[in-house]
Amino acid sequence: MAKPAILVVDDEADIRELLTLTIRRMGFDSVAANGVVSAKNELAKRPFDFCLTDMKMPDGTGLDLLNHIQRNFPRTPVAVITAFGNVELAIESMKAGAFDFVSKPVDIERLRELIANALQLNNEDEAQLAYPDQVQLHGNTKPMVHLRQQITKLARSQAPVYITGESGTGKELVARLIHANGPRSNAPFVPVNCGAIPNELMESEFFGHRKGSFSGAISDKPGLFQVANGGTLFLDEVADLPLPMQVKLLRAIQEKAVRAVGSQQEEKVDVRILSATHKDLANEVEEGLFRSDLFYRINVIELSVPSLRDRADDIPLLADFCVARLAVEYETEKPVIAEDAIAALRSYAFPGNVRELENILERAFTLCEENTIRASDLRLPSLEKANGSAGEANQHQAYQLDCGQPLEEYLEDIERRAIISALDAERWNRTAAADRLGMSFRSIRYRIKKLGIE
Repeated sequence: MAKPAILVVDDEADIRELLTLTIRRMGFDSVAANGVVSAKNELAKRPFDFCLTDMKMPDGTGLDLLNHIQRNFPRTPVAVITAFGNVELAIESMKAGAFDFVSKPVDIERLRELIANALQLNNEDEAQLAYPDQVQLHGNTKPMVHLRQQITKLARSQAPVYITGESGTGKELVARLIHANGPRSNAPFVPVNCGAIPNELMESEFFGHRKGSFSGAISDKPGLFQVANGGTLFLDEVADLPLPMQVKLLRAIQEKAVRAVGSQQEEKVDVRILSATHKDLANEVEEGLFRSDLFYRINVIELSVPSLRDRADDIPLLADFCVARLAVEYETEKPVIAEDAIAALRSYAFPGNVRELENILERAFTLCEENTIRASDLRLPSLEKANGSAGEANQHQAYQLDCGQPLEEYLEDIERRAIISALDAERWNRTAAADRLGMSFRSIRYRIKKLGIE
């Protein structure tokens, strides 16, 4: 089997020699070029598995070479070498499509990681997106086709990606797909909701702590960066990070190193950062709620996930996918979705996006008669009523009975006892128990599974 071939492009002879020698010691074939023209000549002679190029050369720039390779050799990842501290140039190159970057003087361990990740891409078929069994990203409309194309492209990069979109559109699923279809797919994907961590525990959660570093630290604990080492850290609702933590996060991203609470030593970490929020992060920066330097660090590439309103033509396909999955999950026949139900769904605004569509269809799935979901089964509110219902739902969720049990749990306990009583009376004949309770067979099967009675 032929060794992977790597093209090194730099006009400084000593740097070329150091890089080619290092790459050959790693067991790879290395070819050196002293500029853009020389590199193009080498590319014309043979295929390369990876290219490492300097940015500034007498006959052109690394961006010129990057564009040439993207046009003519799209499966060859390119990493650029930038001057130390030149973050703007590194970001510019990654926006242009560079796989990654490394700063001068080149850290050999960092170079090894970069090459290993780049070569991993050639073992994967970029045309095949590894989709999990989720409904959010199914669809054939232009916004969805474009989104999947962008996911495929971004999976082949190491650039930080900032994912925007309304709640319920599937931002975490997008992040998972970027990870699953990239060179880090065999390493951990670690999601974290930044708004769910108490401020006093944030540094410990992100960077870890040492035993005895504070009250309650009974043992060493790795942080999220350490757990995600070699893989991807997904910062969901990143806009909720307090300003002091933003400073520490920025340093960790820039230095690729973290220091656990109570430790005197920094620990190197290799983590790709993906982030998301439903807020307007640029507006948060303008209002002084989010640091501009961190924003530009995590927003190298912005990826927008469309709302369901922007792809209404996908609704029939999504609805069919949802009810088919529910039928398999609850071991019942797949219901038909009537035309009036499809028309009602297409005309609804869906403030909760695909997540709301799933919830509406799951409810209709249990209520429908004659194995047909009709518009009346959907119980669609108007947009105003939807907003009001959301507020009421939050109030119900917060409401506690005198005994300290949430109302939702209390009602589920009553429902569970009623169903078990009917099943016992009918010797666990579900059809008879459904008749006794005045509900459909489909509905009782759904409730049995939902309430964990089986």
